[in-house]
Amino acid sequence: MLILKSTIVRSVGLLFIMLSLTACQSAYYSAMEKVGVHKRDIMLDRVEEAKESQQEAQQQFKSALVQLSELINFDGGELEQQYELIHDQYEASKAAADDVSERIEKVEEVADALFTEWQDEISQYSSATLKRQSELKLKQTQRRYQALIKAMYRAESKMAPVLAALKDNALYLKHNLNARAIGALQGEYGSIKRDVESLIKEMNKAIEQSQQFIDLLQL
Repeated sequence: MLILKSTIVRSVGLLFIMLSLTACQSAYYSAMEKVGVHKRDIMLDRVEEAKESQQEAQQQFKSALVQLSELINFDGGELEQQYELIHDQYEASKAAADDVSERIEKVEEVADALFTEWQDEISQYSSATLKRQSELKLKQTQRRYQALIKAMYRAESKMAPVLAALKDNALYLKHNLNARAIGALQGEYGSIKRDVESLIKEMNKAIEQSQQFIDLLQL
């Protein structure tokens, strides 16, 4: 019985949080509309921001790969400094990945609101021709959006294995500051390089989809 009550309390709490967030988002959209900024405009801005965050993440992961390459070719000097550099690259990569994920969530939030509003407003048309054209544009936009969000999530999923590998390398080097440790990490480099290349490839696809979606909304 106690377990059941605890589950109910957690469920109610989550529902309350979701409702609160929804109310906050609705209030935000309403406030923006009062100053002439509509959901479509917000959608454009957020897709652009998501695209930029992916471009920045690409550069960061490339930078981390370069730093790892320099580490395995390390020939004398302070290994403590090399550890700090690898650790900093991991932290910067994690921050970039978190930003990408946050931007994707923001896109989803406004997309849900935009498409709900768009669908509701279609029923308000008195002109059958305009109504049909609006329905077609909505369906086209939704199809393009689905392709976009899938591409974003595919790219996002590629970041996890790279982050895990960077973290492993930083942790290993932290406790093994010697030449043998460098040798052990050499075997990891090839796998990380392939993962980074795959990540960049998927991000390029998502970035391309983002620009296509932006162009569609601006028509």
